Amino acid sequence: MPTAQSSPPSRRLLIALIGFLTLVDLFAAQAILPTLARIYQVTPSAMGVAVNASTLGMAASGLLVALVSHRLPRRAGIWVSLAVLAVPTLLLAHAPDIQTFTWLRIAQGVFMSAAFTLTMAYLAEQNSGAATAGALAAYVTGNVASNLIGRLISSSVAAGAGVAINFYAFAGLNLLGALLTYLTVTEAHRMPQAVEATRSVAARIAAHFANRCLAVSFGIGFLVLFAFLGVFTYVNFVLAAPPLALSQMALGLVYFVFLPSMITTPLAGAVASRFGPRPTFLSSLGLALAALPLLLAPAIAPVMVGLSLVGVGTFFAQATATGFVGRAARTDRAAASGIYLASYYLGGLVGAAAVGRAFDLWGWPAAVGLVALALAGAAGLSMLLRPATAGRPIVADQSAAA
Repeated sequence: MPTAQSSPPSRRLLIALIGFLTLVDLFAAQAILPTLARIYQVTPSAMGVAVNASTLGMAASGLLVALVSHRLPRRAGIWVSLAVLAVPTLLLAHAPDIQTFTWLRIAQGVFMSAAFTLTMAYLAEQNSGAATAGALAAYVTGNVASNLIGRLISSSVAAGAGVAINFYAFAGLNLLGALLTYLTVTEAHRMPQAVEATRSVAARIAAHFANRCLAVSFGIGFLVLFAFLGVFTYVNFVLAAPPLALSQMALGLVYFVFLPSMITTPLAGAVASRFGPRPTFLSSLGLALAALPLLLAPAIAPVMVGLSLVGVGTFFAQATATGFVGRAARTDRAAASGIYLASYYLGGLVGAAAVGRAFDLWGWPAAVGLVALALAGAAGLSMLLRPATAGRPIVADQSAAA
């Protein structure tokens, strides 16, 4: 990435762009879920789980890459992962059945997560203190942009040129991300961390779960993506059905609800540093929880307001947790980030399955109710952070008190 002499805004913009291109595939297919369900002739929950199966690959790869990341070159690992990601993306254009589609989505998740995890480790290693939170917030902001722009690309290309061409377009974006990383990211010197090489995998994982700050953040991450995917996977079927009955193109335009999140998410690092993570978690999760009743309205305007607020709240909580993990881990930050990502993406897969099942059996109100329980649980977990660390900026030596 740009050297230290580069201007901070330019550096943050580049970090956000790489974040965008890394995860642009992750949720884009949600915009065409009703179309995919018709193509493969399956239920909403079956298609929702298949599309979100990428989170299983994200979880497994994130943890594995983090645990061996001390042996992996950052720059090469990132750009090679993004280049290879183009292969399963291309193959999705010709997946003959939902089982093949599911396995290809898992493969996408493996390579997206490898790039994601190595980039997070790189940013944590090349920054310190507030700079780490700012860099990670920029990266998450790029991920937010991928949620909006990825869905817009998917819905518009699929509507105009077909589902196969849609996946070709995303393979091109994968290769663009690899090229951008190859040209701009430099392989920086990393201080050796003996603990990574000498301690067993089980001991390293146990050490992070013994840190209550980290254990709480892992649980919050699980429940945040549980709620996010529960909402944004199955609301597509609500929007496409009467009384709203939106077209494929209009369905894509709905995702402009992520625009406010692109503005608010970069503030997460500064807000958490100023007020502490616990108040930040409570306010952001509370906002998302309060917005859920709007999703049950029979008109498009309140539903869009509700989706926008859910997006703002969950993305803000995710950015807060991401920065918090990088600062609260006393050692072996890459493994801590990997455990967090594994928890986060496993939560998304469980949410897609559980909320989808509720949607199939009892409808949208039951699905929204299950999301509410997840958000309330995440808020409850944030209360476990002690005031010593939850009410003021976190630094490495404070995490032991938590």
